[in-house]
Amino acid sequence: MIYLKKYGLRILYTLIFICISLIISTALYYFNIINNGFYKTLKIIITLLAIFINSYILGKQSTQKGYLEGLKFSLLLIFIFFILTLITKEPLKLRLLLYYIIVVITSIFGSMLGINKKKDN
Repeated sequence: MIYLKKYGLRILYTLIFICISLIISTALYYFNIINNGFYKTLKIIITLLAIFINSYILGKQSTQKGYLEGLKFSLLLIFIFFILTLITKEPLKLRLLLYYIIVVITSIFGSMLGINKKKDN
């Protein structure tokens, strides 16, 4: 149960951060404060930043093997993203597979940094 709570909270925080940030950036795009190219880049950066921060925190909470913690976290997120992709009936493309690979690498890297920055008492 503790395992599920730990990952569930991190995923929930990640999705909340992504949703709030994307609402703000969409409002900026709607009022022509930012242009289309920057908006597309900002969406990717916001998502990867949220994943990195939460996997970093997850790595700090774990005891060993940060890369496995990051891999588990990213696979859970990719499962959620994949379900959302199927619901929206968006076609699966090579670009989407590349995006998922970048999510996995970001999560593993964040978790590895988190476990290395942890202070041992």
